Amino acid sequence: MKKRITLTFPKRAVQMPVTYRLAKDFNVAANIIRAQVAPNQIGKLVVELSGDIDQLDAAIEWMRSQNIAVSMTLGEIAIDENICIDCGLCTGVCPTEALTLNPDTYKLMFTRSRCIVCEQCIPTCPVQAISTNL
Repeated sequence: MKKRITLTFPKRAVQMPVTYRLAKDFNVAANIIRAQVAPNQIGKLVVELSGDIDQLDAAIEWMRSQNIAVSMTLGEIAIDENICIDCGLCTGVCPTEALTLNPDTYKLMFTRSRCIVCEQCIPTCPVQAISTNL
């Protein structure tokens, strides 16, 4: 089973090797989608956890016991086709190629199933046609 979650670390927990502990203690794989972590600051990590449902639940409870805020990430990217100018800038930053330009029409194509909601496309869009509904 897979779960996409957002972790918010208090300043004192930023140094904790969370992904190592998830793998070692709970047999849960953590694919880091987005990270914003700096010493002595609140840290945020968006991860996709993979493993047995019971192990995932135990891992999430352990993180909460360490004062790490855990929230389920259920949002997705939205593109306003009325605003989009099909410039293709977002395709250059999309790590999964969920955003591509149609080679015949040069129109932006969005393959939702490939999107990991890393949000790298949002600040890249010059007309702010891309948003998230997290």
